[in-house]
Amino acid sequence: MAARFITSARRLLRRPSDWEARQLADALRTETIGGMLLLSGAVLALAWANSPWHTAYTTMRDTRVGPAAPLHLDLTLGHWAADGLLALFFLVAGIELKREFVAGDLSDRTKAIVPIAAAVAGVALPALLYAVSILALGADTDALRGWAIPTATDIAFALAVLAVIGSHLPTALRAFLLTLAVVDDLIAITIIAVFFSADVAVIPLVAAGLPIAVWWGLLRRGWTHPLLLAVPAVATWVLIHQSGVHATVAGILLGLTVPVRRSAAHALPEGGHSLAERIEHGLRPWSAGFAVPIFAFFAAGVRVVDGGLTAALTDPVTVGIVVGLIVGKALGVLGGTWLVARFTRAELDDGLAWADVAGLALLSGLGFTVSLLIGELAFGASTARDDHVKVAVLVGSLGAAILAAIVLRRRNAHYRRLEEQEADGIPER
Repeated sequence: MAARFITSARRLLRRPSDWEARQLADALRTETIGGMLLLSGAVLALAWANSPWHTAYTTMRDTRVGPAAPLHLDLTLGHWAADGLLALFFLVAGIELKREFVAGDLSDRTKAIVPIAAAVAGVALPALLYAVSILALGADTDALRGWAIPTATDIAFALAVLAVIGSHLPTALRAFLLTLAVVDDLIAITIIAVFFSADVAVIPLVAAGLPIAVWWGLLRRGWTHPLLLAVPAVATWVLIHQSGVHATVAGILLGLTVPVRRSAAHALPEGGHSLAERIEHGLRPWSAGFAVPIFAFFAAGVRVVDGGLTAALTDPVTVGIVVGLIVGKALGVLGGTWLVARFTRAELDDGLAWADVAGLALLSGLGFTVSLLIGELAFGASTARDDHVKVAVLVGSLGAAILAAIVLRRRNAHYRRLEEQEADGIPER
């Protein structure tokens, strides 16, 4: 029995527990719908930006709304979508991160090492390949500022693709993708906070600790009315924005303070959902169904007619991003997982093959939401190079999706045949 336990602990991409499976199913439903809405927002933006009415789109995106002095919140609608709405996205990500580290797979080192290694390698290799591409093509050193653009994975987009092509794929693959995305989001927000925050003002940054403490205190006492929580949440966002740190960091900080009850059933004693689960359940539809699609609508509207596409495709930045998303993410995630198996003597869970991991690694190259955000931070919103970034992210994500679909559709057909054989009473070979 001891030997069996050791073998089980060293399984890669293990099957989730019943509780984890329920959490996964809920997340899949919301994120899949959100991914469809995200794609719809991006397509609408592209169509409008390249129509005869493209000036109306640009005018709307660049319209300033909000108070000027002393808060300096007279931001464009596009800026509000990137800084304001995405803070909600990262709030949900922060709650997910806290829950994973406290009660999920990341709380167990034997389980956490796989997605962490895969995520780290899936960030490092795309960044490296981007830099190599930029230097090899002789681009200006300013182009190196975009090194972080191809490092992110858009979980909503990826799950939407997976839902279409992977009806019979093992649940373990979907669970791994979600856990990988959580770690990926942590790395992404760290990159944004460290490398894309300028002229940091210490006083408002320190002052942000007060509304965060109020938020935490309200949650500890079970006072969870949305209007009540909105006050410290908005105050935190404003202070973080004033500090010079990207405002979306406020979402992560607030999410990490949400209490997570840990028990055998991952539930409160009365059998209800934990506080983190309830808040996440309430916020996720707004994040996936509203905040991210609206951001996609304002961020993806790049003009590709009248020479725009040619200019973008000849920019080394575009080449670096496409190589990073398609090649770097795939080799990084697959290589990171293989290294864990190689040096820990771990094995894939029964019923899985390395072809499944390869398909999932290709799918991780769908970098959309965070990639577009980092592109704006790196090169400035609405600049010529920012437009090239948008084209590159769209091309790279589309390429990764097509390649992943080819691999995963074949694997899906394989698992469908196995299910049919089992239903007919034919022994599995």
